[in-house]
Parts: sequence; C-alpha cells; structure tokens
Amino acid sequence: MSNPINLSTEHLPVGQRREWLREVIGREYANVEITPPTVGRLFNEMTIHPWGNLRLSSIRSNAITIERLPREPDKISQDAYFAVVLLSGDYSLQQDGREVVLRPGDMTIYDATRPHRIFCPGRFSKLILSIPRSGLRERIVGVEHCSALRIPGDRGAGAVTAAFLTACAEQAGDLSAAQVAALSENCLDLLAISLSTVRPAAAAASRGRPAALARIKSFVERNLVDPNLDPEMVATGVGMSTRYINDILSDDGASLMRYVLGRRLEECRRDLAAPAGTEIQITDVAFRWGFNDLSHFSRSFKEKFGCSPRDYKNLNLDLTYRVSK
Repeated sequence: MSNPINLSTEHLPVGQRREWLREVIGREYANVEITPPTVGRLFNEMTIHPWGNLRLSSIRSNAITIERLPREPDKISQDAYFAVVLLSGDYSLQQDGREVVLRPGDMTIYDATRPHRIFCPGRFSKLILSIPRSGLRERIVGVEHCSALRIPGDRGAGAVTAAFLTACAEQAGDLSAAQVAALSENCLDLLAISLSTVRPAAAAASRGRPAALARIKSFVERNLVDPNLDPEMVATGVGMSTRYINDILSDDGASLMRYVLGRRLEECRRDLAAPAGTEIQITDVAFRWGFNDLSHFSRSFKEKFGCSPRDYKNLNLDLTYRVSK
C-alpha cells in the first residue's frame, strides 16, 4: 500500500506550532481553530494511512481544543464523516446540539463539514477514519442523525469494530493494496452495524423507500457469494428490521430471500452461458454463488429458466460450437 504520511510538531519551535498545526489540520481534515493547552507545550503527531477511498490516521497529542469553522471545505475529499476511536485519555465532542464524552475504546462519528467542538483536557491518543459522505450514506439510513453519539467500546458491535480498526492501524504497513481494499469494505460494514445500535429510532425511516431499497440491494450484491447470507445478516448490515426489508422489496414483487435467490440464479446462468464456462463444473458455479444444496439449486434453476443447469450449459455449448463452425 502507499507509504504513510507522518506529521509532527516536534521539529518546530514552540511559538510556531499552533499555526503550523492549524494549517495541517485544515489541509488534511477540516478548517479549524486551535486552542493550545494552558499548561505545558502544544504537541501533536499524526500518521495518516491512505486506505483506498478512506484514510486511517493515528494521532497522539497533548491537551487541545479544536473548533470547526463555519465554512465550506477547501477540497472535495473533506466532504466526509470522521469516525473516532479513543485509545487513551479523555475526549469530548459537541455537534448538532449533543455532547458525547468518550472513554478509551469508545467510538463516535461526526460530520467534518459542519460546526463541531473537540475538547481534550490532557494527553490522549485516538484513531480517525475519514469516510467519504456517500460511503456511510449508502450503508446506514439516517446517518446524518448519528453524530456525537457514544458507541460503547466494551461490548457488542462497538467492541468488535473498535478492535478491528485498532488492529488495522497496527498492521497497516504490512497490508497489500488488495488487502486494504477488502478490509476497508469490511470496516465500513462493521461501522454501519455499530451505528445502527445507537441511531435514533426515528432516523431509520428518514430517507424514504427508494433509498432504503438501494441500500438493501447494495448490501445483497456485496454479500451474494456468502452462503450464510440470510434475513438476519441483511437486517443487521443495513440497520433495518426484516419486516421492513420485506415490505420494501414487496414493491418489486419479491421477498428478501426470493430476491437473493433470483440474483444468485442470474449469476449462475451468466457463468454457464459464458464462453469461458465450457470447462467449468456446474457444482463449482453453484457453490461460487452461495448455494450449498445442489438439488435445491437445480430445481430453482429449472423453475426460473425452464431447463436444468446441465441442459442449459449443453445448449450454450452447442450454440457456441455452431457459431464457431
């Protein structure tokens, strides 16, 4: 993966640190004002790992207060949400009329483009995951109502997500670009699950049925090959009840698992019809797309397409042979 960016006030004279840090935070994160500690010197160091469309930062700092300026971001990359994992020390965040106080291990998110205030009264360390706005909006309905809410890091989904992010930061230097891409998707899914545990109930219905349908289908597509994909997994992943998911899909004349079955059958049909499918085994195609019962696969395939998978494959082989002659 790309080399990390290392930035620190340590090499600067004390009198220049505040302005330098304000400029760096404004360039890398958001336009802010900085209030240095009343006791002791201003110190801050950060290691920023580019993570595909995300950025994962490890930050150590002395006491500091940071306030977001009411202005538009300078760069499109700053149109983002920030997820914070507190590793040590004390941390409070104010946004949208709420204040959250974190303990080590806890998480929260905030909108980097809108006014906020961060107060850390002593030495602390944290992780920040910078996420393009669309990255979270695609995964959790009502994310705009989730800022400055505490996600406990000592239990449940929050503990899993915080541990996952911490491990990723520790191992970032040993990950390939392909591994980073896969892990970043997993990270966003975990974060969405964690946010769904603290999201206000009224926010779940705030974006309407079309957005909810797109969210459901996007999650299904990303997990279509997983044989364990079931209503509970989808409900947890998208932050909706199974009843609401089925209600949304009924607009398309389907239930959730009927939709999943249809998508899997379409992918199997495509693989069997492809020229490269001449040597492929039908069982391999079925298992590749999440089926673990071959008789169920064959029955479902015949019901949908009017012939068995073997007959469909042979028919396409015959057509391919005729065209090549």
